[in-house]
Amino acid sequence: MKSILLLLLMFPMVLLGQIPEIKQDSTHIEYMIIEGDSIPREAIGLEEVILLNKLEFNSKEDRIRYYILRRKTIKVYPYAKLASERLTTLNERLISLDSRRKKKSYAKKIQKYIENEFSAELKKLTRTEGQILIKLIHRQTGKTTFELIKELRNGWRAFWFNTTASLFDISLKREFDPEHIKEDFLIEDILQRNFQNGILKEQKPAMDIDFFELTNKWLKEDKNLKPREIKS
Repeated sequence: MKSILLLLLMFPMVLLGQIPEIKQDSTHIEYMIIEGDSIPREAIGLEEVILLNKLEFNSKEDRIRYYILRRKTIKVYPYAKLASERLTTLNERLISLDSRRKKKSYAKKIQKYIENEFSAELKKLTRTEGQILIKLIHRQTGKTTFELIKELRNGWRAFWFNTTASLFDISLKREFDPEHIKEDFLIEDILQRNFQNGILKEQKPAMDIDFFELTNKWLKEDKNLKPREIKS
């Protein structure tokens, strides 16, 4: 299990209030038209407010499972966010390097840095936390962990890492699919709620996710879920 978690350290080394009508004058200052008055947009600090329905479960068991999933998701999301940030930084830096030797040397330096900084923490993840992390890595980078390893190493290495991971019921090819997998939808629900309450810092995912469409879909298809509006 330790080798799989170390692998998660190594893969980044690859490579609802309505907004009023807005008009613009000749000086390129944006104005907001509110009841006939034009006010410079920068004078009003408006932020988008998303109203989320509170999910209500039909059984105590489903509710407990959701709470456990929430705890694990909040724990591992920062690592997936970090992976995406490191991947972006690495790719930007590699583009600026003019030789394969320099690129390889730089990748090794970053790899060593991340291993020293986070390996002890990632080794403590449980099997289910590792599964969630692999899904979130795909959400944030747009690539599976298997694909990221394959870019860093060769396909044969990626195959064996995936085979080893399967012994712990962890597939490095696992994708994040909230449209078709209920657990993934619940993970997305957890993320959106904790982005809104400030517990997690939001990072734009690599894939297009329409949370409201997902919610409507699952509320219609799953009888074990039902909305309960949050009281103001």
